[in-house]
Amino acid sequence: MSLSPSPRRPSRGPRRRSLFASAAGAAGAALLVGCTGGSGSGESGGGPSDAERARARAARDSAELAARYAAVIAAHPGLAERLGPLRDGVVRHAEAFGGARASSPAASGTASAASPSVSARAAGPGGDSGDSGDSGVVPADEKGALALLAGAERKLADRRARALLDVPGELARLLASVAAAGAAHVFLLTEG
Repeated sequence: MSLSPSPRRPSRGPRRRSLFASAAGAAGAALLVGCTGGSGSGESGGGPSDAERARARAARDSAELAARYAAVIAAHPGLAERLGPLRDGVVRHAEAFGGARASSPAASGTASAASPSVSARAAGPGGDSGDSGDSGVVPADEKGALALLAGAERKLADRRARALLDVPGELARLLASVAAAGAAHVFLLTEG
């Protein structure tokens, strides 16, 4: 009996093990930041405003990502069952950061749940890096639309993981948790 590995399809994205390792690393970094951050009350001059700006940006980024999900669901209704739970998770992330509750795409049934300006900016939450190359238009094919969402999730999770060192403990733990969820979303969008 041969013990050679069975032929598998070539991987197009990160392996499951690397996603879990990066999520564990982000969570570990958050614990370290949380343990070394002092009282966390933000009594220093710039602390509270920096933390509040980071929290507001995270809420805005999650809301924009939820709008991107809504636009993809509206353009590709066949993906609604697969993407609905992921979008709901992103909406909960925005709420956790203090954002307002967004309407469900199932309730609206159209991309009008997101304003055109938000949909255009949602190409990559925080697309101020200038390297996204996305126009904000949902690709006509489902595979391209999923890749677009995976790319937006990946960029946002990476940026949140980098931001862990610049925010106080509790916010760092929340960012780490949401970044790990984003990495899981990337896996589900590319491999699931």
